[in-house]
Amino acid sequence: MTVQHEAETTGESHDLLEVWIDQDLCTGDGICAQYAPEVFELDIDGLAYVKSGDDELLQAPGATTPVPLPLLRDVTDSAKECPGDCIHVRRVSDKVEVFGPDAE
Repeated sequence: MTVQHEAETTGESHDLLEVWIDQDLCTGDGICAQYAPEVFELDIDGLAYVKSGDDELLQAPGATTPVPLPLLRDVTDSAKECPGDCIHVRRVSDKVEVFGPDAE
């Protein structure tokens, strides 16, 4: 059995998470890419984007990518530390934000 991340609020171990970035709010500081380079990358426009599991930059507005369990802490720390408050982590099942500016 997997030990749940202490900040996870659902209490259910089967909830998959996804992450997306609001580029309209991105400041281009690159903190997210420092925390989780497997998930985030700065593009030539100076803004951060999420990457697919195949390392492809996803540039469509609102594009999401799954949060790999081993990177959960890095991704959530990115959302907490982001100066632009533009990183959103939500449950796939019901689209409820669990980390980021819209999290309760």
